[in-house]
Amino acid sequence: MKPKIKASEKIHRRYLLLSGKDAGKDKVEKVILDYIGILGWAKAKPIFVSGRGKTILAVERKSVNAVKGAFELCKEDIKVGKVSGTLKGLGK
Repeated sequence: MKPKIKASEKIHRRYLLLSGKDAGKDKVEKVILDYIGILGWAKAKPIFVSGRGKTILAVERKSVNAVKGAFELCKEDIKVGKVSGTLKGLGK
């Protein structure tokens, strides 16, 4: 039997719907590393979620503003369309 995890120890993710011609996995990783660095990358804990032809990035709740800021400051064509607490919420 697995021990239960406290609610405060769970990873609270937010899902970012990315759009733009440069919204590929390699470019997104490079932008995040360039603007918030390796320590920011570790705090954000980004995970790419497979979507139907969409780029969806899951990040830690506390790092959403830093990641969004990195996309705003970059020269690549990457825009954050929507932020949601659930994957289902991105589809609406």
